[in-house]
Amino acid sequence: MVATELAARTGRHDAPAAATEDPRVVIVGAGFGGLSAANSVGRSAARVTIIDRRNYHLFQPLLYQVATAGLSPADIAAPIRGIVRDQANTGVLLGRVSAVDTAARQVIVENKRIPYDFLILATGARHAYSDADWERFAPGLKKIEDATAIRAKILMSFERAEASDDGDEQRRLLTLLVVGGGPTGVELAGAIAELAKRVMARDFRRIDPRGARIVLLQSTPRVLERYPKRLSEIARASLERLGVEVRTDARVEHVDATGAVVSGRRIEAGTVIWAAGVMASPAGRWLGAERDAEGRVKVGADLSVAGLPSVFVIGDTVNVRGKAGRRLPGIARSPSSRAGTSRSSFAPASRAGALTSRSATATSVTSRPSAAPRRSPISGSCALAATRRGCCEVSPTSFS
Repeated sequence: MVATELAARTGRHDAPAAATEDPRVVIVGAGFGGLSAANSVGRSAARVTIIDRRNYHLFQPLLYQVATAGLSPADIAAPIRGIVRDQANTGVLLGRVSAVDTAARQVIVENKRIPYDFLILATGARHAYSDADWERFAPGLKKIEDATAIRAKILMSFERAEASDDGDEQRRLLTLLVVGGGPTGVELAGAIAELAKRVMARDFRRIDPRGARIVLLQSTPRVLERYPKRLSEIARASLERLGVEVRTDARVEHVDATGAVVSGRRIEAGTVIWAAGVMASPAGRWLGAERDAEGRVKVGADLSVAGLPSVFVIGDTVNVRGKAGRRLPGIARSPSSRAGTSRSSFAPASRAGALTSRSATATSVTSRPSAAPRRSPISGSCALAATRRGCCEVSPTSFS
């Protein structure tokens, strides 16, 4: 979609200043959306710069496997430069973006200014807490550092319980709370249960890991609330068969170093993991654009920002509504062959991922009408409640 828009605008008032040169396309973020866009731009005559604060692409859906000792970080990360190695028109800049100067068409990266003709913001989302102080005690899962910290916390809880002579302290350490019953929370709770009750079942002498209490807390009436009710019930049943205690309509009111208060009752716990809420990146503030309550940028049908026709926002940073008015999830197929493609591609990243797909140069096309927004051929998502037990919604059907 963005490819057509770029071609259509050439020769108009919003065309690049130096119309005889290949357009400069800057992509901020090397997640699913950013690399999907870069993959399409790589087939064009544009000059592309990918900016990310890390030099690797992370396959985020499998972070929970790293957090529960099922995979190593290297299994779900691939160097960005290696992914775009064969795209001669694409460069990578390591750095943290702090602002966007839309008047000058420049991205501020630490002490540098990177000019652009077209900008794609694919900066993702971060954790959101009811109380910012809770993050110290209930880490979320968005980065490799988060996953390795959670893994260490889980494993050390069992080690400390093994070393303790206090029965109450052992029970506290062997109680693990997962806050949030969305896909991440369901996957984490299931993986922790398998780790404790199967993988480590015979590894300790003074404690029985199979007696660990894993509690999944969801504030609404069912887990996987965005999925069909039938799949929510299947996911819950699968977790309960693993020994997970699933508590719905359970609101977390306080979190500290030794547990949490849930719907007025105290639960002593050695580990609390946060999978309950997200907030979009600061991209909307950089642009001064209209945003929803979670900070996601509201965009047009072509994913461009109102008043900034050369700026596009995609993925988890964007608020896009479908025909029924339901917000579309910002998921995209991973372009890294090492990471795999276990999540379906969906409209937001797919549309902007088609940037300059016709290899149009800045002087090859004059003004032409904009095409209708592209539709991704596949839309959906999956949650794995346990090994070989998952729930998938792939429009127009669902299965488990």
